[in-house]
Amino acid sequence: MRDLTRANTSQPAYKRLEEKRFNVFTPMKWQLKTQKGKKIREEVPFLHDLLFVCDTRTNLDPFVEKIPTLQYRWLCNTYREPMTVPEADMERFIQAVKSSESPRYYLPEEIKPEMYKRKIRIVGGPLDNYEGHLLTTRGSKVKRLLVELPNFLSVSVEVNPEYIQLL
Repeated sequence: MRDLTRANTSQPAYKRLEEKRFNVFTPMKWQLKTQKGKKIREEVPFLHDLLFVCDTRTNLDPFVEKIPTLQYRWLCNTYREPMTVPEADMERFIQAVKSSESPRYYLPEEIKPEMYKRKIRIVGGPLDNYEGHLLTTRGSKVKRLLVELPNFLSVSVEVNPEYIQLL
């Protein structure tokens, strides 16, 4: 879904949907802000207008009609067919994000083929049996697993080297 409110709004759509007991996920990042002369660390959405809501259209439609700044994301070249992500892919993505203290998000156009050369499997730990690509970042000593939602978003999460098995 899309949230068309401004980034600094006090009531973004994901908070409104959570209040109404919808299962909502929005990728979050930490950001430093200055309030009243003091710097504070605040968690804000990575992409303000990107929301993932797990529910049926019959339950969401009345709520979307009430809020003019909340919209569905539509597939291209179709007539009013909303974008959907398979539930298993979404659960895998959410679990990967929650397992890391410092996830890094990437848009599809930001990931270059030379960034992910080796295919790996995680054996043990919170990401047991995850398969993906080892993200290589120049100068970094940290190993990261790239988990993708095709055509939407990718996240790299820190992985302990002892859990990595090359495929």
